[in-house]
Amino acid sequence: MINKRFKTIGLLICLFVSLTVSAQKYAFTHDDTLRGSITPERIWWDLAYYHLQVKLNPADSAISGSTTIRYRVLQPKQMMQVDLQRPLKIQKIVQDGRELTFRQDGNAWFVTLQKPQVTGKTESLEVFYEGQPKKAKRAPWDGGFVWRRDKAGQWFIATACQGLGASAWWPCKDHMYDEPDSMLISVTVPKGLTDVSNGRLRRVTEHNDGTHTFDWFVGNPINNYGVNLNVGDYIHWSDTLQGEKGRLTMDFYALREHEDSARRQFQQAKPMLKAFEHWFGPYPFYEDGYKLVETPYLGMEHQSSVTYGNRFRNGYLGKDLSGTGFGLLWDFIIIHESGHEWFANNITYKDVADMWVHESFTNYSENLYTEYYYGKDAGAAYVTGCRALIRNDRPIVGIYNVNHSGSGDMYYKGGNLLHTIRQIINNDVKWRAILRGMNKTFYHQTVDGKQIEKYISQQSGINLQKVFDQYLRDTRIPTLEYKVVGNKLQYRWANCVSGFDMPLQVCLNASGPNQRLMPTTQWQTLEKTGVKSLTSDSDYYVYVKQVK
Repeated sequence: MINKRFKTIGLLICLFVSLTVSAQKYAFTHDDTLRGSITPERIWWDLAYYHLQVKLNPADSAISGSTTIRYRVLQPKQMMQVDLQRPLKIQKIVQDGRELTFRQDGNAWFVTLQKPQVTGKTESLEVFYEGQPKKAKRAPWDGGFVWRRDKAGQWFIATACQGLGASAWWPCKDHMYDEPDSMLISVTVPKGLTDVSNGRLRRVTEHNDGTHTFDWFVGNPINNYGVNLNVGDYIHWSDTLQGEKGRLTMDFYALREHEDSARRQFQQAKPMLKAFEHWFGPYPFYEDGYKLVETPYLGMEHQSSVTYGNRFRNGYLGKDLSGTGFGLLWDFIIIHESGHEWFANNITYKDVADMWVHESFTNYSENLYTEYYYGKDAGAAYVTGCRALIRNDRPIVGIYNVNHSGSGDMYYKGGNLLHTIRQIINNDVKWRAILRGMNKTFYHQTVDGKQIEKYISQQSGINLQKVFDQYLRDTRIPTLEYKVVGNKLQYRWANCVSGFDMPLQVCLNASGPNQRLMPTTQWQTLEKTGVKSLTSDSDYYVYVKQVK
């Protein structure tokens, strides 16, 4: 997902945050707990498969359909939680031909199963629903359905629901910890329009009522918010990449009126995939292919169906977020949202409190893409240039079990955390192996943030726990305090978590020499003649302060 913060409103945001969030007090609702926790009515069953069938009626912005939920019984319980957000309503729920009773509790629906649920068995039920789903006010940040028209008057429709939740438009188990092994998505739209969803197109079925149905099959696990539909008067072309796992199909969809611009801009997809396979390992969804799809909003990391609305311009809507010029050498949405195929869709957080696992690594992927094509110094300049966007308003890690994400600093500060860790490890071969190893070790898995932290520490051979605590769970920027006493240089970490012990590369005096220090929160002494000043390597996200 894209960070919605713009430089022009940064001061207002910081003022608002300082007045309202500094106390770190939040009021959570019963709905938040039902959505954000692994409730007793969720934990006893394991998702195996979804078949989502949905029919769109653009004339009144209504939808109707059903979700077939196939699941494995882990414990013999009889009450199941299914999620569907208001104002949509469940009409009926059927298992083995028998209608079931259910009750609504906000956006959660509790189903009483009549058939005994036997541990180890695979069962299924079908949930029928209809209504007018929430309209997105400013997708993708304020999500829901987007109903627009193109210049020719044809409908241009899409969904985006990260944060809001997939249950805003279809019945599902709306918690990130559990994913189906595969999914069939069947979308019925008026003739003359094309639906593009996740996975591969299996068939198009024509109907006598002026509609047709597009069946898309996803052969890999998929998270709920990664499921999408995109409907418009699309033109389609394709390409292939000879990647690390062989031949990867690439499909592109754009509005007919934008064909020339899209064909030009979407050429960036292939070099992007090449760069990211270098850094992160094979594209995680060869079976489902890679698609880039124009949408009526800025963009989103929908799995194997990356959505795009960046106006066919380089940068972020034509702007360089880093202020260095390097951000104008490539299209932000193509690079960032596609980077999420590795960090969000392959490695997926279990709880949105750990959203940094998605956004910090994907922000950092922008740096790595820049480095791959323009050199290491260019990549470093890009990521450090983005520090101007960091707010340090609240911790990056959110609050667990209530559907609460942390600070938007998970993007730029998170990227700089990873860039700093790269300097600590000080071995680019090992660093690349860690990034690739993560995508192999946690392939198609949901994780919590601690697993990622532990993996990086173990693979680097360095205990980085205090570094993660400092940058993920604290808002302060660690400051290296130093003083010169005669021929002695004294230094320590301040403005930091207890026990902070991050190594730091410094430059003594303006012209050197360079030296690697091992500071702690206690004063340490270096016998060094002629030292008058000290600066840190700019690749570390720290402050340096001379004290008396």
